[in-house]
Amino acid sequence: MASASSFSFIPQETDDVFISFRGEDTRHTFTAHLLAAFYRLKIRTYVDYKLGRGDEISPTLIRAIEESKVSVIVLSKNYATSKWCLEELVKIMECRRTKGQIAIPVFYHVDPSDVRNQTGSYADAFANHEQRFKDNVQKVELWRASLREVANLSGWDCLVNRTESQLVEDA
Repeated sequence: MASASSFSFIPQETDDVFISFRGEDTRHTFTAHLLAAFYRLKIRTYVDYKLGRGDEISPTLIRAIEESKVSVIVLSKNYATSKWCLEELVKIMECRRTKGQIAIPVFYHVDPSDVRNQTGSYADAFANHEQRFKDNVQKVELWRASLREVANLSGWDCLVNRTESQLVEDA
């Protein structure tokens, strides 16, 4: 018979914050500064730098979203062009509704009304999605609904008299 001391259970640490962002827009700018600030404050943060174009969202990524206490969504000009960003957003909004997870939008050089109403660069992105996913209209509508939902949350808007460093500091 094995003794109780032969088994050890070490709880796996979860991340405090999950950051959803469009790599080509913010990887080397705002997201890098935000990640550095969280690191200095010892805030555990999940950032997926490995998801490449055409890759599927991994179960690890889904679990990271589900287990995070807070999700920061960096909404940038090209965020809506990425179906993976939109899939992350759907999962984040689901966790917000079902688990009470905190979701904080950051409007990075994009007007919140463009996100909410899918106008400007977001209209262009959705015109493309509607063509690509014409056999899955429900998916596109879910993405639209998630963008409307996140755009109606309280967050940070970098277009409102803030420098990037002030925005990072506020976050």
